Amino acid sequence: MTEKILLVCGAGASSGFMAAAARKAAKKKGLDYELKARSESELSENLSEYDLLLIAPHLKYMLDEVKEIGDAEGIKYGLIPQRVYGALDGNGLIEFAQKILEEGAD
Repeated sequence: MTEKILLVCGAGASSGFMAAAARKAAKKKGLDYELKARSESELSENLSEYDLLLIAPHLKYMLDEVKEIGDAEGIKYGLIPQRVYGALDGNGLIEFAQKILEEGAD
C-alpha cells in the first residue's frame, strides 16, 4: 500500500526540494511512499487523501492547528526536525516519516 505524505512549508518551494530528496531516498530504500509538497495556504485542501502531514520547522506556530486537522481527519502528523529540513536530508525525512507512521505523532 502506498503511504501518501504531504510536506508543507511557507510558499511550497523548500518543501518541494525536500520532497524530491525524500522521493529519491524512499526509492533507494524500496519504500512505496508518495510525497507531495504544498504551501501553508493549501494546507486544508485534499487532506483526507494523505496518511501523513509533515510541516516545516519554521511553521511550528501552526502545530496546534495541524494537530486539530490531523486528529479530525485521522491523519498522522509531525514537525520536521530543523537538522533534517535545513540540510534537505531525504534519508532523514524518510526515517522521521517511518517513525511517525509506525508509532504515531511525537
